[in-house]
Amino acid sequence: MIRQPVSHSRRRASRVETPEGVWVYWGCDGRDETSRVWNLGLGGLFVETREPGGVGAKVKLDFLVQEGQIRAEAVVRHVHSGRGVGLKFTAVRNGDHLNLASLLNRLRRSS
Repeated sequence: MIRQPVSHSRRRASRVETPEGVWVYWGCDGRDETSRVWNLGLGGLFVETREPGGVGAKVKLDFLVQEGQIRAEAVVRHVHSGRGVGLKFTAVRNGDHLNLASLLNRLRRSS
């Protein structure tokens, strides 16, 4: 019997892959950027960027989606050089939780 390696994720919430239409405007270390979101969950997201901030950097996010305003704060948890950054949500603005849940529901239905 051949055993396959087991991948252990530290994520507490699963993420869903996003179509090319999910974008976020974000600021980190005094630099603002608009980037594609590769995957998203209640705990965080992965954002495409060629110039990532360092691990631990604080990020402000504004999602550009049809569900309405979603503003959040996050921290850089890991960096994939030349590809992007993994972000962990630290706060989602009051009232924006419902829009985030609606976005995740739409993405799950389309995948």
